[in-house]
Amino acid sequence: MTIHIHPRKKVYGIRKIHAELNRTGYPVARCTVERLCQHLGIRGIVRGRFPRTTKPAPETGRPADLVDRDFTTDAPNELWVADLTYVRTNAGWVYVAFVLDVFSRMIVGWQTSTRMYTDLALDALNMGLWNRTRHGQSVVGLKHHSDRGIQYRALRYPYLPD
Repeated sequence: MTIHIHPRKKVYGIRKIHAELNRTGYPVARCTVERLCQHLGIRGIVRGRFPRTTKPAPETGRPADLVDRDFTTDAPNELWVADLTYVRTNAGWVYVAFVLDVFSRMIVGWQTSTRMYTDLALDALNMGLWNRTRHGQSVVGLKHHSDRGIQYRALRYPYLPD
């Protein structure tokens, strides 16, 4: 059996080999392709480098998981979750921080930047707090959940009042 590779696409990785085999009538599991490629020393090329958005901080003072992985709530402003992601643009990477109200699934705060730093996450949280208090909503008792990256563990990142 031969896999015909397009002249401009000289590098096939596991994903493309698996798709090509299934497309040409050789149904095979992806794990089988992975195992055989590893045995034969076949690897695809990883194009470009991808940024790491979760940069772990030293494990001193590790915050507790206040929600015990239970992402449900009965009312707005009880639980917000936050995260960072990145988007590739023609000008380079753009980082996006957002804060989501778990009850309404609404993004209450967000911020973008070409650099990933604490203020990016902090600005998104402050936008959410400002939006909710501006409309007369109480944020007392709000739980804020995020990963344990250094952006969320900086000294300037506030602890919300109980």
